[in-house]
This record gives sequence, C-alpha cells and structure tokens, in this order.
Amino acid sequence: MDGSHEEEIVNGVRLHYVEAGEGPLVVLLHGFPDHWYGWRKQISALVEAGYRVVAPDMRGYNRSEKPPGVSAYRIDTLVEDVRALIDRCGTKRAHLVGHDWGGVVAWEVAARHPECIDRLVVMNAPHPGAYRRELRDLDSDQRRRSLYVLLFQLPLIPELLFRVGDQHLLEWLLREASTNPEAFDRKSLRRYKRACAGPGAMTAMLNYYRAAFRGTVRAAVPGWGDPGATTSDGLVSRPTLVLWGTDDAALSSTLTEGLDEWVSDVAVERIDGAGHWIQLDAPERVNDSLVEFFSRD
Repeated sequence: MDGSHEEEIVNGVRLHYVEAGEGPLVVLLHGFPDHWYGWRKQISALVEAGYRVVAPDMRGYNRSEKPPGVSAYRIDTLVEDVRALIDRCGTKRAHLVGHDWGGVVAWEVAARHPECIDRLVVMNAPHPGAYRRELRDLDSDQRRRSLYVLLFQLPLIPELLFRVGDQHLLEWLLREASTNPEAFDRKSLRRYKRACAGPGAMTAMLNYYRAAFRGTVRAAVPGWGDPGATTSDGLVSRPTLVLWGTDDAALSSTLTEGLDEWVSDVAVERIDGAGHWIQLDAPERVNDSLVEFFSRD
C-alpha cells in the first residue's frame, strides 16, 4: 500500500493519519481495538478507483495523541475531530466510512454536519436509535451481546486483562471476531499489539465506551451519549449504505432493520459469512460496494 504518514493538530489534538491518492476525499474511521491499518485492504482499492483517501488513527489510538480523562472522548469531541479533519483536508465535503466505533461516530457526524458529508457508509456499527430500540426490548438478543460493555466500565480491571500474557485477550478478540483466518496473521497481530501497548493506549481506547455509557443507568442499559454530551436527533439526510457482516457475535443483524425511521435514503447490504471485521473478512465485496456506491448518480 502506497501512502504517506502525516500528523496534524486537529481540534486541539495531534492526529496521525495515512493519506494516499488524488480525487474526491474519502475518510475512513476505524473502530475498537483498531487503527488506520484496519483499512489496508480498502486504501489501495479506493486510490485505484480515483479517490483521495485519509485514514486517521482516531484520538487515543496508535500514533495519535492520547489525552487523559474520560471526558476527552465524549461523542461531541469525536464528532468535532472528524469535522475538523475534513476541513483541514481543504475540501467542503467527503465520503465518510466508519466501522465499529468509527461507524458510531460517523452516524453522528452525518446527523450533525450533513454539509460535510457527500455519502455515508457504515459497517457493523449500530445507529443509536436502533441500538436503543434493541436494548429496551427485554427479549432482544442484543441485550445479552452488549454485556461486555459493562466490564469496560470498571476501572483498571479491563486494562489488566488486556495486558495479561502476550496480550492474549486482544489476540482472541481480533481472531474470534473474524471469519477470515488470514485477516490477523502473525505480522498483523504484532502491529495491533504494538499499537495497544503504548503508554495510556488501552485506557484511552476503553474511554470511548466509558464516555458513552458512564453512569449507573447508562451502564445498565446503554444509550447514546453521556450525561454531559449534547445529542442530536440522529436523523441522517445524506445517502447512506450500511454494510453488515451477519456473523458478528457482538452486534445482531436486527440492528439493520427499520433504519428508514432515522435515515431518509438508506440501503442495507448484508454479507453472509463475514463477521465483525467485515472489511477484512470480505475485502473484495466491500471494496466493490464502496466504489459502486460512491460513483452512483
């Protein structure tokens, strides 16, 4: 993959990102516990299709700055990071693609700043309205799947668990969530372990969950935002494509149902046989869908 590694102060925080290609801007937002490298299968394909790609390490991840404190990772701040990054790239609009936590942020960027977004693609990341709907249903399978979020609320214990042995929990999470045996080979795992082992890295990454779900009620029944955050109505007006790996153990495919309640122009493409790491489990399918969607009239 050809591309340059850059660093910029964005929204008061130093962000590292990989940039490649020329043409309309595509911004790729990764999730947990990932960084720009999770888009390695997409960057070259998008460049070859005539796009300029920017894939940042979101604040707290890999080579980007890791500000202390839970409040530094509120959704308001994460949204402003993305809006400011698009502005720093010298363009008024971008195609925005998000996976997992990057998708959560992407949903809110599109809702709050539609003027910055050309087209939106979200991969295995629930719209906040759909997530609340599923968690309010006592019979919803998603309630059980979301229990791990409660563990992440605890101080220090999750960090210690991720540190045990040769970061065995991290390796297990990556491999178990993928249906592609080649997605996380030894070389890739070494990169992920280095990215998560730096000073303050794991705490910063977990603070995304803590900022979003802190508070007794919100920890028990996670909603959108935190007590100190400003939430939007979640309504998205930009053309949206949802790509969903149906073998995701943490996120039920029921989260893709009824999205037209919040998204005025939405298409859902479910990919059987792909897990949570859809962009690595089915890279060719994902790449074709991205290029086709971005070029659609």
